[in-house]
Formats: sequence, C-alpha cells, structure tokens
Amino acid sequence: MITLKRNQTLDECLDVIIESAHSRFPVISEDKDHIEGILMAKDLLPFMRSDAEAFSMEKVLRQAVVVPESKRVDRMLKEFRSQRYHMAIVIDEFGGVSGLVTIEDILELIVGEIEDEYDEEDDIDFRQLSRHTWTIRALASIEDFNEAFGTHFSDEEVDTIGGLVMQAFGHLPARGETIDIDGYQFKVAMADSRRIIQVHVRIPDDSPQPKLDE
Repeated sequence: MITLKRNQTLDECLDVIIESAHSRFPVISEDKDHIEGILMAKDLLPFMRSDAEAFSMEKVLRQAVVVPESKRVDRMLKEFRSQRYHMAIVIDEFGGVSGLVTIEDILELIVGEIEDEYDEEDDIDFRQLSRHTWTIRALASIEDFNEAFGTHFSDEEVDTIGGLVMQAFGHLPARGETIDIDGYQFKVAMADSRRIIQVHVRIPDDSPQPKLDE
C-alpha cells in the first residue's frame, strides 16, 4: 500500500505520485494504522499553478472510507456504486489497517471469477515458447514447477512462482523486469498494481526438457 505522510511537502507528494502513477493515496501520521484521510492527485493542481509554499495537507485531505475485512464483495460493490466511492481502507478485527481496496479491485475480482469459470486456457500453468523459454502462470505452485523442471526452489515461505519471483525482487516488479534465480532467468510478462500474473522463464541451455503431464 503506497501512502503519503501528513507532513510531506508538495514536491515530496508529487515525487510519490509520479513514481507510482496512482491517483489516490492514504495519508498517514505515525504509521499505516493511523490514517488521517485520502489525498487525490488532482487536488494538487491548484498549488502547482501558484505558490507551492501555500500547500498544506489539511487543505486537500479527504475523509477516508473504512470497511472491515469480513465485508462481502457484493455488498461492498453496491455501497461503492451508490455512494460513488473509489477507494476504501480495509481494517482487521483489531482495528489495524490491512490495506486498501478500490472499485477496480472489486470489479476485477468479479470478472476474474467469471473468466476462471469459462476460460480453460487461463488454468494452463506451463506453456512452451521456444526450446529454452516457457510462459509460467504466476499462480503455478513451486512444487509443480520443481517437479516439472527438476529444480529445487524452496516453498517454505511462498507457495507460488509469482511469490518466488516477488520474494527475489524484494518488491512488486513491473512488467519487463528480469531477475536470475539459481541460473533460471525470470522475466515479468504480465503484472498489475497488486500482483504478478505471468512470467517468462529461460532455463539453462544444458537443462533437460521439462517433464509435463500430457
């Protein structure tokens, strides 16, 4: 979750906005569990045209919408649409902040469920592109990958190939980013603002061809 701090300057806010390319940001005071409100990037435009020193977070801060983790997706979508919400802060049972959810996230979840039901091709974990290059679904399990490719990647901390790649990067990588893991080159082929969707992996030239179930 990308946040802004209540005491940040206009230039500092703009740096975060430009780097992340997001339009809405939770504003925190001490830490992520102390959210003061929401800042919309467009609200900074008047200060960019005039004196930047006139900027203060209090002038642009909007009230944050808060929803519990247990709230059903269909009810959340109905509330988002009726109240014209675009983003809400998600809290756990102890009042701590778990993250945020946008209306795009909700719609993607619903559409994704429909696609999973009817699009069988999305369930294919491994697809060969060339002799040494494969497309891997990020949700493919490390265990299945190890079995197919004869590798020994650990699944103690993460379960999926997407998790393995993200762990190796140390951040959520963007499309096109590449990293080497034990001689296997992983390139992010598809990703969104929340997760890796698909990767391309180039296996070492001297590796045997993967053993896949027909």
